[in-house]
Amino acid sequence: MDKIKIIIMGAAGRDFHNFNTYYRDNELYQVVAFTATQIPNIEGRIYPAELAGSLYPAGIPIHDESELESLIQEHNVNEVVFSYSDIRHEDVMHLGSVVNSAGADFKMMGLKRTAVVSSKPVIGICAVRTGCGKSQTTRKVSEILKNAGKKIAVIRHPMPYGDLSAQAVQRFECIEDLKKHDCTIEEMEEYEPHINRDTIVYAGVDYEAIIREAEKEADVILWDGGNNDMPFYQTDLLLVVTDPHRTGHETQYYPGETNLRLADVIVINKIRTAEPENVEKLRQNIAKVNSRAKVVDAASPVTVEDPDVIAGKRVLVVEDGPTLTHGEMKFGAGVVAAKECGASELVDPRPFARGTIAETFQHYPDIGTLLPAMGYGDEQIRDLEETINQTNCEAVVIGTPIDLRRVVDIKHPTTRVTYDLEEIGENKLVNLLAEFIG
Repeated sequence: MDKIKIIIMGAAGRDFHNFNTYYRDNELYQVVAFTATQIPNIEGRIYPAELAGSLYPAGIPIHDESELESLIQEHNVNEVVFSYSDIRHEDVMHLGSVVNSAGADFKMMGLKRTAVVSSKPVIGICAVRTGCGKSQTTRKVSEILKNAGKKIAVIRHPMPYGDLSAQAVQRFECIEDLKKHDCTIEEMEEYEPHINRDTIVYAGVDYEAIIREAEKEADVILWDGGNNDMPFYQTDLLLVVTDPHRTGHETQYYPGETNLRLADVIVINKIRTAEPENVEKLRQNIAKVNSRAKVVDAASPVTVEDPDVIAGKRVLVVEDGPTLTHGEMKFGAGVVAAKECGASELVDPRPFARGTIAETFQHYPDIGTLLPAMGYGDEQIRDLEETINQTNCEAVVIGTPIDLRRVVDIKHPTTRVTYDLEEIGENKLVNLLAEFIG
């Protein structure tokens, strides 16, 4: 019988995981290509033979998503598997229409076939959109478990933008490991805050191999999700973070709504900076979709390194890149801090944007007067540095999860903003984690 020909649509994360867990050794299927989007410069590569397995001795080509229709026709593809996250429901179905009109079936995989089972307890932390506050929630859960004497390993959702073979299994224990693994700014932003709290972080491409390594040194595994993707592991407890600044998105984006429906615990974050009516509407939406979940009320208070750098100044605010781009968030911790500390003006960086940063603004025209800290490679980091230094401002507010000054030489006066999760309601995470503490 002829093999079923497959294309996997992705963004260097869920696509590789779905392949590894279901298709890699499955003789019924032939994966002819991956397509890639959302992330710069990930197309035009090969998913390497070392990771693709014995059925794919030449590896698997990775094409830009714009080639999807022609690839379906060229290879007489039977099925296209949609495998990336943080995309509006309507846009998912537009893509499904493209696939169906080209003659192929459109497929979306659930957890039954893709969630790896661990020998250790797994707590998953996911979200309904990028930028809700997953990682600060993971840090809070980690702190609670450590205080109870548990050994923790955080496994972070993949961001393999470099040499895929070299990134199969990565372990981060100290800041030097970030350089060792040639991490992008986006990777540093996710790993460094955990490392700074003496938490081991695992990441990479092959997530079954990754968890087998993590199991050797941890009592409890924490899955720190990316975007609004579903967990890669079968979870014993699933926390899902929501954002009242984007009320309504929890049921409008894939697979964020899936996470909302799966959640055991739902965190409503950023309550103190959101409009009360949006918080209440979010509560109503949660109750309609998942009334069995426990709800934790939370805030993300900011701490400013030096408020005097901001007070009365024209400031450039630099925020987390993915949150502003495909996360569509209009502001982050840096803007909150700038307003609280009395900045006279938020300076628009767009007239000063260089190279790939200018291209980012063209691709995401609604970002506004903020600078996304894009740094998917050396060229983009140089463009980011030049953009910051060319911007006509009096100071720079760094609202990124890492200290950007460690990787970018900023000529202006700077101050950094940090933030952590603060529980402000009756339900406390320490009580909801009791079975993992005892």
